[in-house]
Amino acid sequence: MAPDRLDNSLLVIFGGTGDLARRKLYPALFNLFVDGFLPPALRVIAVGRRDFTRDSFRQEILLPSLETFSRRTAYLNTYFRPFATRLHYFRTDIYEPGGYTRLGQFLVEIEEEEAGCRGNRIFYLAVAPEHFGPVVRNLKETGLVPARGWQRVVIEKPFGHDLPSATELNRQLRAAFSEKEIYRIDHYLGKEMIQNIMVIRFANTFFEPVWNNKYIDHVQITSAETAGVEDRGSYYDRAGALRDMVQNHLLQLVTLVAMEPPASLATEAVRDEKVKVLRSLKPLNIAAVGKNAIRGQYGAGEIDGQGVPPYRQEREVDPHSITETFVALKLFIENFRWAGVPFYLRTGKRLPVKVTEIIIQFKSLPDILYFKEYGELRPNLLVIRVQPLEGVFVQLNAKRPGNNNYIAPIRLDFCQNCEVGVNSPEAYERLLYDVMRGDPTLFTRWDEVEAAWQFVDPIANAWAARPPLFPNYAAGQWGPPAARELLIRDGRHWWQEDELPPQRG
Repeated sequence: MAPDRLDNSLLVIFGGTGDLARRKLYPALFNLFVDGFLPPALRVIAVGRRDFTRDSFRQEILLPSLETFSRRTAYLNTYFRPFATRLHYFRTDIYEPGGYTRLGQFLVEIEEEEAGCRGNRIFYLAVAPEHFGPVVRNLKETGLVPARGWQRVVIEKPFGHDLPSATELNRQLRAAFSEKEIYRIDHYLGKEMIQNIMVIRFANTFFEPVWNNKYIDHVQITSAETAGVEDRGSYYDRAGALRDMVQNHLLQLVTLVAMEPPASLATEAVRDEKVKVLRSLKPLNIAAVGKNAIRGQYGAGEIDGQGVPPYRQEREVDPHSITETFVALKLFIENFRWAGVPFYLRTGKRLPVKVTEIIIQFKSLPDILYFKEYGELRPNLLVIRVQPLEGVFVQLNAKRPGNNNYIAPIRLDFCQNCEVGVNSPEAYERLLYDVMRGDPTLFTRWDEVEAAWQFVDPIANAWAARPPLFPNYAAGQWGPPAARELLIRDGRHWWQEDELPPQRG
């Protein structure tokens, strides 16, 4: 598909020397440049406090960033110099109003040099959430917004710590930007297979008719990491798995699996259906939290045969922390399509494998004919793999080759990134491209954020009222035993990697 014709603009990155910019933003922009998806006169202004010249910034920040994190390193010799000419560096403290006045003058100078920019500006807040409000306020008070052309602001999660803080953050943003100009980025929504969920559902005759409580037994959504908190200890110890993963990433996956077919693929039509799902989630009261919400924190253990420390000994973590590093939930969607179908969610740090996947388990057929005599009839599964493998497979029952009638599960699969040479675009490439072309479909609207916090806050409050006994699982295990019991008591179990038919090849 040919790239859209995009308006030229200035992309101003606050936190331009930070980890997010180096690991994600510059590599994504470079990859888009190599693939021909950047507007011809787009200019990037990295804003930071460090003392760089334009040339030293390119050599000490930009080049190492691309060498380490770009999927297009083979093109660096050819494309680095023309790409680097698009980048500028501006030094200031984001809390200094005078710096914004000077920044405004700097942006005007660039726009005069590049007449094609026409006053269009994108402000990317690649800074910690506590800085969002001050940055936006300074942009407004020093006249950088409203821009002469169109304007957009991009912010990273977390969108608040709870509903009151999220509401206050939204108030600060709306003081300078309209809702349609605010792009709340959730990088999960930029992943290839996440975008594929709607296509799998709505473009295949044999899925949509059975996508309901008459045929589906339950849904499992897993997002597991083998890593600990790494260099995010200070942030993570304030957030925990519930706020860091469930409130945004996992509930977004729930909305895409459970939403009704939108009237069209227009942005607001899709977002409207997602919000309906969030508003249909059955609230968990205190009793339901005790029964259907499991939390855990990892202790010492082994990952890939290597000993790892407990969470409480990680850098910048309180040695007496009661922050959860694992969450498992059982939730229900109270509408006609999903009534009675449980959705089981789990996410955590220091789990046995790194995987994000959605498993749709269909209801079993009656135990008739020769099934008992010739093998166990396994349930049909649709598995959507998000990372690290990207693909989809269906588990069926079939006769094993041979002279008998033995039944065995088989797998019809498609793996998008298994073939040598296949290099899928990174999530930030798609999301930055959508910001530049003004398509907010894959970004989170305020009422989605609000509805997600309304569901999550009662869980967090119930947990805060009852301190846990941590740690309660060893690193390298699938969370605490209570997470397994969550399904066992329903006559179900979590599908593990070794139970599924093997990956082909």
